[in-house]
Amino acid sequence: MNKNTLTQYLSMEKKTCLYDRHVALGALMSPFGGFIMPIQYSNITDEHNAVRQHCGVFDVSHMGEVRITGPDAEKYVQHIFTNDVAGAPVGQIYYGMMLYPNGGTVDDLLVYKMGENDFFLVINAANIDKDVAWMKEQTAGFDIKLDHQSDFYGQLAVQGPEAETVVEEVLGIPCKELKFYTAKVVGDIIVSRTGYTGEDGFEIYGSHEFTQQAWDKLIQSGRCKPCGLGCRDTLRFEVGLPLYGDELSADISPVMAGLSMFCKLDKPEFIGKEALVEQKANGVPQKLVGIELVDKAIPRHGYAVLNAEGEQVGEVTTGYHCLSVDKSVCMALVKTDYAKLDTPLFVQIRKKVFEGKVVKKKFYDKHYKK
Repeated sequence: MNKNTLTQYLSMEKKTCLYDRHVALGALMSPFGGFIMPIQYSNITDEHNAVRQHCGVFDVSHMGEVRITGPDAEKYVQHIFTNDVAGAPVGQIYYGMMLYPNGGTVDDLLVYKMGENDFFLVINAANIDKDVAWMKEQTAGFDIKLDHQSDFYGQLAVQGPEAETVVEEVLGIPCKELKFYTAKVVGDIIVSRTGYTGEDGFEIYGSHEFTQQAWDKLIQSGRCKPCGLGCRDTLRFEVGLPLYGDELSADISPVMAGLSMFCKLDKPEFIGKEALVEQKANGVPQKLVGIELVDKAIPRHGYAVLNAEGEQVGEVTTGYHCLSVDKSVCMALVKTDYAKLDTPLFVQIRKKVFEGKVVKKKFYDKHYKK
């Protein structure tokens, strides 16, 4: 792709309200999920370690937001969402999926209970148009209002062991009392104790103007390192958190991905429930596993996973040299017969084959504040 073609291509991508600030900081920008986003500022390792040891801030304004209100709001969310929000207290947050009838994943998302029959859904950037269209298709027979609010909200993720102190002291947002996976409204913003890094942290939703002002305060304070999507991926990966398009997709169900705990099969119904019940009863052809390599090498998405006889039995979904534990690891979707812990497996990296074994998908322990 020549420079003119690249410039034209990038001009078609959407920009968050912090785009000019990323450019001013010298960030490496790249397309992601239909947006032009910062991949790194200094380098991925420094940003990764800042979140693990101190505090980092991410622009995640590319994420999508949908508000569901009305007399049937809870009933509707129960219908499209795998987790159980029935009778949830205000401020509680749930992780789960929206499924196709065959059990394939439309998207994974967060559902915030904001009030009586008032739910705030946070969806993945690359899936916004698809998700909103799909949700609208499911509204027949429900007395609800579906309000697509993605264009209004900016979103910051402040993550790391010092995040609570930084949010309180730099932004002046009281957050100490928030428990993990709870949220509250502060003036015109929503603040939640959530994140995608395996560390304690907060996600803050507000207007574009608020998001810009909050970003400036955080960066100028020197107490919060700007972080790009490069280290967001390394951080989420090493604590076993899935990325839609890699570990979940229309072809990968929550059962295959090892996420059944977020699918409440004792609920009366939800789209895709019957398929998951069948999968749980009869098994699935493939499962998501962790693989640790003996030697240092970097397995990448799509690389072949082989058995001891050299036959392909799966492929890598995400792989890195894990920064926090200094190991070469990957997540891979493999035939179920090869999914047991300690099963010998091999990864083909270009022309070489590297020995490994099946391990737990959480390569590094989470440090959430419960």
